[in-house]
Amino acid sequence: MRRSDHPSRPSAITCSRFSALKTLAIPAAGAKPTAHVNVSAPGAALAGFQVSINGRFWVSTEGFRPRRSAHEALHALWEALTEMQGGWVLEVDIQGFFDALDHGHLRTILDQRVRDGVLRRLIDKWLKAGVLEQGRVRHPETGTPQGGVISPLLANIYLHEVLDQWFDTVVKPRLRGRALLIRYADDFVILCSCEDDARRVEAVLPKRLGKYGLAVHPEKTRLKAFHRPRGPVDRSMRSVPFDLLGFTHYWGRSRRGYWVVKRTTARNRFRRAVTTAAQWCRRHRHWPLAEQQRGLNRMLRGHYSYYGITGNSRRLETYRNEVERAWRKWLHRRSQRARLTWSRFSRLLERYPLAPAVVTHSIYRHAAKP
Repeated sequence: MRRSDHPSRPSAITCSRFSALKTLAIPAAGAKPTAHVNVSAPGAALAGFQVSINGRFWVSTEGFRPRRSAHEALHALWEALTEMQGGWVLEVDIQGFFDALDHGHLRTILDQRVRDGVLRRLIDKWLKAGVLEQGRVRHPETGTPQGGVISPLLANIYLHEVLDQWFDTVVKPRLRGRALLIRYADDFVILCSCEDDARRVEAVLPKRLGKYGLAVHPEKTRLKAFHRPRGPVDRSMRSVPFDLLGFTHYWGRSRRGYWVVKRTTARNRFRRAVTTAAQWCRRHRHWPLAEQQRGLNRMLRGHYSYYGITGNSRRLETYRNEVERAWRKWLHRRSQRARLTWSRFSRLLERYPLAPAVVTHSIYRHAAKP
């Protein structure tokens, strides 16, 4: 059997041509509602490339890496804030990152890290594949399509050189106090123990990103004081909550009365999740009740699997109650004659119960791991 005919290996023909990428409108809060989805993916080559490059990233890089998740970044941030007792948080948003990524700088970075000529040719072909919009194919000179299978990996390589390595080797040695960068893909925050250090980083960061064709969002990039309160009512150093990866971080009281860093579902993410559930109930209100129950439970469990962290139980219960309200509302409206009162709906829930709120990511279970 010839090498190209082996069933376990992709032939050279399958990886030699790339189709254009099709744009799909995906609603996102405060962002451009368009993502590019790759319709042909060099899966085997991508898997090998990801394994070979994974060990070269910094520990603070959590996004789109094997056995890494957003919760790893959230836990690392929670541990740092707890240990440092707060500090100054630089909340950064890169404006249109996936659309502004410069191909020339990316190829220069890849020249230093990727020596395999086959992988380089595959990446170049993928970048030149073009984007299909309204029946026309265009070939942008910048950006990597958001939603494409290789885009997160290229974004990690790009920001590793532009941000991570620069911050650890150039910025941190010049700061007086402690500083930490927590990044997941293109979402990141910088935590500093000293205000002067934080303001110096805030001033130099746009220049560093601008050197590589990137820019910070002027309205979403903020420096916030996030200090641990000193007493029951501490007005001298007010702590300002900040958002990262769908969670709002703030100082609150524990059950024993101590000040701890708490996290809850961000307001915009909560509103979006409730709206999505209500729209689903409206579109599927004529389905059989058992099928509606299965669909809603899948939605609830998916919500719990990400937002189910320690300290967020009340928000999870609120979300479940909102889903119940939406379900009852649209079941009530699917008939003009029969009315679905709350008492009847309560009996219906006994037969078709919705999944209860569950904390799936506990800081105590995380701490117990060896």
